[in-house]
Amino acid sequence: MPRSANAAVPAPPVAGAQGRTPVRLQVYRQLRAAIEQGSFAPGARLPPSREQARLLGVSRNSVLWALERLRAEGYVVARVGDGSYVAPDLAALRARPTRPAPKAATRPAAPAVLLSRRGQWIADTGLQWQPPVMAAAPFRIGAPDVAGFPFALWDRLARQTSAAQRQAQAQYLDPAGLPALREAIAQWLWASRGVHCDAAQVLVCSGSQQALDLTGRLLLDPGDEVMVEDPGYPGIRACLAGHGAQVRPVPVDADGLAIGEGAARWPKARLVVVTPTHQFPTGVRMGLKRRLELLEWAQTRGGWIVEDDYDGEFQYGPHRVPALTSLPQAERVLYVGTFSKTLHPGLRLGFIVLPHALTAAFASARALADRHAPGDSQDVLARFITEGHLLRHLRRMRELYPRRQQALIDAVAEATGGAVRLARGEQGMHLVHELPAGRADAPLSGRALAAGVVLAPLSRYAIESRRRGWLFGYAGYDAAALAEAARRIGPLLAAAVGRPVGG
Repeated sequence: MPRSANAAVPAPPVAGAQGRTPVRLQVYRQLRAAIEQGSFAPGARLPPSREQARLLGVSRNSVLWALERLRAEGYVVARVGDGSYVAPDLAALRARPTRPAPKAATRPAAPAVLLSRRGQWIADTGLQWQPPVMAAAPFRIGAPDVAGFPFALWDRLARQTSAAQRQAQAQYLDPAGLPALREAIAQWLWASRGVHCDAAQVLVCSGSQQALDLTGRLLLDPGDEVMVEDPGYPGIRACLAGHGAQVRPVPVDADGLAIGEGAARWPKARLVVVTPTHQFPTGVRMGLKRRLELLEWAQTRGGWIVEDDYDGEFQYGPHRVPALTSLPQAERVLYVGTFSKTLHPGLRLGFIVLPHALTAAFASARALADRHAPGDSQDVLARFITEGHLLRHLRRMRELYPRRQQALIDAVAEATGGAVRLARGEQGMHLVHELPAGRADAPLSGRALAAGVVLAPLSRYAIESRRRGWLFGYAGYDAAALAEAARRIGPLLAAAVGRPVGG
């Protein structure tokens, strides 16, 4: 006869209440823990369900449900007319240490011994870039005016989808994207950014970050050199480093990335990533001469150019500069766009325009990663574009953002007593205030965060660059919020630049 259970029945669970774990699930978890920790030995007979229910102060149905689940998972075996027993082959469970519950506020890195070489590269990117997850607050950069997005219109377009269309979109779809959306994006790019491409060259992806990830996987081998802007976007560097690439910094001057200096210093580079329309984070625009030099580098070196046009739609002057890839001899340019800035980040849709020779490979890689983007969102976005709603929304934002930019400039000047006067920009969603050489920017950013204001230091985006200053995002915040944030940090900001308020 198997020996009986060698421990008392687990302690009674907390009574169930709204928002708490159901009683039957609590009973199951306690019984399973008792088995895994050896309180109930392998082969031991469990107390009868009525007895367990009485001791625990719960209904017998809760105990029966827990026992049935444990039987389904192999922890318990039932013998007709003889009750329930712990499965006899669970001795290995007793050697397994109890694992403490993880803390929600921490993200511990996996030990290197557990990861492959590529896995460690990816894990190490957390040391270089951790995307923000908190709600946007002034002066956080990159946040569009989500409140101004026409959600009611979007919902109406979704309701107009026929039953047949819904069924079609519920199937597995082309990893490159819905044909209607790819066609809409191609037509939009021709009208808005001067990019002439076929719909077949457009690959729909989950934002610009996935586009960069696909590029790193398909165009680079571990150890390959990639040139990036310095200062520049850390998410780009982290993504490429995660694929084992050697990220090489290239200075940014008044015309953007200095490709001549970069090519001389890094002659083995196979790829360069640039933000030519509105360099991130300095805000400069790459001139035509420099653009032609960059295209010449790609042609002569057999290299690739990734053009990240993250906020190219937000140009406020009378004339809008087209994309780099609209120029002749741009056959080796991969154009990356996102709807995270033009619409909202929660949409998780972007695209990459590829040379014809790369489209099939990128679509295959997209299928391996996550198969395809949600069909219903693609369908609504396609109609949102073709029916003119994207154009109207962007017109409203191009009118709104300059007003908010001016509100930011006025608020900072007033809060600092004129010590900080931000220079007006003709494009983008943030402004930059640079410091003289040798000054530190990180200490003020820390004090601003303690005051509830997100003020990113320019040093956060640098590799070798000694440029310092702060970034002021304004697009996603109304005038009152901008003024309040400026008021909170005004004296700190004025003191940081060497001129206290009232001094």
